[in-house]
Amino acid sequence: MPPGRPNVATQRSAIRTAVVWKALSALLDTTPLEVLDVGGGTGGFAVRVAELGHRVTVVDPSPDALATLARRSEESAVADRITALQGELATVPALLGADSVDVVLCHGVLEVVDDPTGAMAGLTEVLRPGGALSLLVGQRHAAVVARAMAGHFGQALELLTGGAGGTGGTGPVDDGPHRFSAEEVTALLTGAGFTGVTLHAVRVFADLVPGSLVDLEPGAAEALAELEQAVADRAEYLPLATQLHALARLG
Repeated sequence: MPPGRPNVATQRSAIRTAVVWKALSALLDTTPLEVLDVGGGTGGFAVRVAELGHRVTVVDPSPDALATLARRSEESAVADRITALQGELATVPALLGADSVDVVLCHGVLEVVDDPTGAMAGLTEVLRPGGALSLLVGQRHAAVVARAMAGHFGQALELLTGGAGGTGGTGPVDDGPHRFSAEEVTALLTGAGFTGVTLHAVRVFADLVPGSLVDLEPGAAEALAELEQAVADRAEYLPLATQLHALARLG
């Protein structure tokens, strides 16, 4: 890699998570909080949150991911602020107990649980009254388009007509059984007792723009990130986003 050129994988990851980080910034810019990162895996969010001074508990089913988390937390000198627990979303209440955390990060997890409504109930159990939830899920309409463009027309139709619990089969563009529309996310959260739901469009363009353009064209990555931020809060772009990010308060 030429001197001074940013790592391509890191650059792409930063573009895809920038909207979420911006939304979280005001929430985390406060006194130290108890944060739960469900499915936090290797610590992509957890380490950075701990670097801000918060205590983070990561619950993940993969021992390999948790081992990587341990190494990353040591390298970043935040191991004393991160607790790693092996478990699944369904086991969170038993692992942490009621009213134990101020913030829950649930990113890319709700798509792969059998009962999203029940999973939300478990998260409300561990959240303290007034606590905040950061939820990141796959957006159904974009998934329909992606399947159709890949030639998986039956999967696209199945997902289109199957609602939030629709399955897309096992094609190469399928990475989980659930996808959600903005209306379904809002209904799920309000039904679980959350208020003040704010939605953000994530990865509206990042998955459509050719990687070679972003990697090779000077300034393209920065311009793309700026464009993603510009549309993140615009409701008309929610159906185009690969993911939906929601922030909400309990009670």
